Amino acid sequence: SFAAMTDIAKSLRAKLEEIALIEAPALVSEQISADGTRKWALEVSGGNKIEAVFIPDGTRGTLCVSSQVGCALECQFCSTARQGFNRNLTAGEIVGQLWWANKRLGAYDARDEQGRLATGEKLITNVVMMGMGEPLANYDNVIDALKIMLDDNAYNLSKRKLTLSTSGMVPKIDKLAQDCPVALAISLHASNDTVRDKIIPHNKKYPIAELLAACQRYLEKSPKNYITFEYVMLKEVNDSLEHARELCKLLRGVECKFNLIPFNPFPNSGFISSSRSQILSFQKVLQEGSYITTIRKTRGDDITAACGQLVGSVQDKTRRQEKWKTIIPLVVSDATSP
Repeated sequence: SFAAMTDIAKSLRAKLEEIALIEAPALVSEQISADGTRKWALEVSGGNKIEAVFIPDGTRGTLCVSSQVGCALECQFCSTARQGFNRNLTAGEIVGQLWWANKRLGAYDARDEQGRLATGEKLITNVVMMGMGEPLANYDNVIDALKIMLDDNAYNLSKRKLTLSTSGMVPKIDKLAQDCPVALAISLHASNDTVRDKIIPHNKKYPIAELLAACQRYLEKSPKNYITFEYVMLKEVNDSLEHARELCKLLRGVECKFNLIPFNPFPNSGFISSSRSQILSFQKVLQEGSYITTIRKTRGDDITAACGQLVGSVQDKTRRQEKWKTIIPLVVSDATSP
């Protein structure tokens, strides 16, 4: 409560009582994967539920947080998009996911007399804005949340360990570079506009050439000297070796790394993941083109906590679920490259 904040003036405490609210996220459910990944469903106002995922990996602990209830974009291979959209999360609700994860993992119960973690290390070392929603579509609240996570008096994260993933809202990428440059990941998923228009409709507004130009500008401010391009591998849609060669030409001159993501299935998606052998062949072409290329290790897929599988519970304002029922059978045949 505000009354317990004895390190601030009584007058300020009284004012805060009038205009502010302290409310922790409410846990709806917790699932723990066989690989140690944890997924939490957290309730926010309006009868909505969002999801956050913690991924442990040795001394590294990564928290994937959501920025919206659902998503207003319509990327066809993402189950979050199928849920439709309700509203933006507040800065408090975004940071609240980090607060909740720390509390659930015991970070606040394992401190020494100086208030430091008793282990001497953070349980959550990295935060990625890759959960439900398009972060740059909720720009003001996301920026406020990022600044809190970075603040020395709050979570003291490094800009290099705080990553924002976007499908490519070009003007907001430029604004992010000025306001709060953190590590940037781009959900590219295609080597040309023809394919990307079909699987990421937002590309029609900001085509690949404009997106890559924004990435070049961002590198001037970025805490890292490269951009990460995420590429979900969809069988017979974007996974041919010709697509890989096209990527090599497309990204020439852009300091970048590729992260290939095996498609994580969900009911009625209309897509199939590329085979392991095809993904490896695709990777080889990129590596031979002098690009650092990793294949994302699928984590938490047994609890639907993997990339593209977060759905929460959205009071959909867009009626998108009704729409998808009519177009799902057309997805694969429509999304193939020319």
